[in-house]
Amino acid sequence: MYSSQGQRQQAYAPVPYSYTPTSTLSATINLDEEVKLYTTSAERDLYESLAEIYSIIITLDAIERAYIKDSITETDYTETCGRLLKQYKSNLTDDAVSSAFKDLESFKREWDIDCPRASERIRIGIPATIEHPSHTATPQGGGGAAATLVVAASELFITLLDAIQLGMVSKDQLHPLLVETIQAVNKVTSVEFENKDKIVRWLITLNQMRAAEELSEDQARDFQYDMDSAYNGFKATLT
Repeated sequence: MYSSQGQRQQAYAPVPYSYTPTSTLSATINLDEEVKLYTTSAERDLYESLAEIYSIIITLDAIERAYIKDSITETDYTETCGRLLKQYKSNLTDDAVSSAFKDLESFKREWDIDCPRASERIRIGIPATIEHPSHTATPQGGGGAAATLVVAASELFITLLDAIQLGMVSKDQLHPLLVETIQAVNKVTSVEFENKDKIVRWLITLNQMRAAEELSEDQARDFQYDMDSAYNGFKATLT
């Protein structure tokens, strides 16, 4: 048994230093005040653009479902889908928005969006009515109107081929021409002529490129060959 007072075991737990709050350290945050996502106009514009992209994706998925269920006319679908795709691309032309968006799959994961139909439509970049027209083919001998449509489609094919030969190989140069070409072709015939699928394949390829991005030398050569083959397939349906 220890006799020393300093070596005796304490029979109680030590009391921690007591703390008495003061009024000077009280919370200065108003818990009822709305927390803002942004503090500058640039941040506000960024969040508004991202919110718009979110709503476009959700709306586009609903439009695709409505089209599949035949709940919307082809005309209304084509117009609405085309407008939504343009708005989607327009929002992403801003560097800050594009950087925050990253890519579609990343955006979908971040905001927990399940929209397979909208994703596929965005990947292709054109309405389903342009990708797979369902109207009856216009007869070759259908008069002046039919002949005008044939001439217009042929001229667009030639313009597209000339553009490649002139070195116009960026997305923002080729994609609009290719969209106009397939739209003109669909006004003439809905027949899946030889190599028509290559037009759609190149539309998808170009759609996934950045606006200023260019085809490589090999890609440009393949593009020209495929478009020439598609043009020959188109002309074969007119004979």
